[in-house]
Amino acid sequence: MNMTEQNRSERLRVSKRRNIRWGRVIGTGIVVVLLALVGVVGFASMRAKTVVDKTYQDAGMKKSRDVSATIRDGKPFSVLLMGTDTGELGRNDKGRTDSLMIMTINPQKEETTIMSIPRDTLVAVPGYEDTFPQKINAAYELGSAKTAIKTVQDWLNIPIDYYALVNMGGLEQIVDEIGGVKVKSPLTFDYNPDTAHATPGNLYSFVKDSSTFTHTGEDGKTKTYTEMDGKAALAFSRMRYDDPRGDYGRQQRQRLVLETVVDKAKANPTKLLTDGFMTSLSKSVKTDLTFGDMTTIGTKYLNATKNIKSDYIQGQGYDLASGSTEVVSRQEEQRATNVLRRSLNLDAAETGNLYAGKISDEDVAAIGVPTMAASTGTVTQAQ
Repeated sequence: MNMTEQNRSERLRVSKRRNIRWGRVIGTGIVVVLLALVGVVGFASMRAKTVVDKTYQDAGMKKSRDVSATIRDGKPFSVLLMGTDTGELGRNDKGRTDSLMIMTINPQKEETTIMSIPRDTLVAVPGYEDTFPQKINAAYELGSAKTAIKTVQDWLNIPIDYYALVNMGGLEQIVDEIGGVKVKSPLTFDYNPDTAHATPGNLYSFVKDSSTFTHTGEDGKTKTYTEMDGKAALAFSRMRYDDPRGDYGRQQRQRLVLETVVDKAKANPTKLLTDGFMTSLSKSVKTDLTFGDMTTIGTKYLNATKNIKSDYIQGQGYDLASGSTEVVSRQEEQRATNVLRRSLNLDAAETGNLYAGKISDEDVAAIGVPTMAASTGTVTQAQ
């Protein structure tokens, strides 16, 4: 077997085994692009409404507040964004949601806040406490959208008004439809998306503080580019192992792509009203945002995308018998709650359960991680 065949065999083997485990779709980009379409184009065509209707899937739960009244009154609202590691949602949408973000949209402050959640965060999934310890990215796989929503709500003590579940192909399609994105890399690295390492055959090379990058194919030929297409954007967003900041560094690169996507989509949203984009969108997204919700949001909330703030919840790594995980301290949990409640114009309140679900300190101590008794939170007044 020659080197080319070996590389191809390795890519196929790794791709099947991992099933693109990093599932780093920036669901926020798709949601905000939808809102831009609604507000700028009016989203009046029957074709667009048909596509949005196909993406609708009820969360199957009573929300913690009246979400229709919330957006009708123009108040801030939240969306739980989940990226899956499966294929098209019509085939199999029960995968781990390896990308988790909370997006809050505040029209009064003209501000959108995106809070990233580490996928390995240790939790006791509500309703599935007997499976403890679990990672937060298993909540959707164990139950459904409502399970993921309840886990986040119980953990951070914030209302989740809507959810959006997006598959890996969504970001690639959007980037291609808007004609590519130009993003400066925060670090120098090489990445082959087929093997998740810096191996030859399909190698992207990015340079710190530059938007110029190269791609070297199986034939060994290297080409230089100044704008990323969808495949390059995914490669840029996925790399984890060679980033000194690990998952947090990857989240930073995801946000850089997201912000560029949003800016380009808002500048010319009509480019997205194509048959190809609409078809891809209907296969890639599930959400409980209705066409009516999007119309209302597009009318009242587009100014909130003028200022996008990015944040992330910081955890500490632990090696358990079940594998590696991240434990978020009570102080950090409270900080995230404070930021999110403030962004929703809600009164300050104590954060939620340390590990989301109902789990005893004895069960927590048994696996060697901090207990509730060893943690305290700090409540600050919302501004």
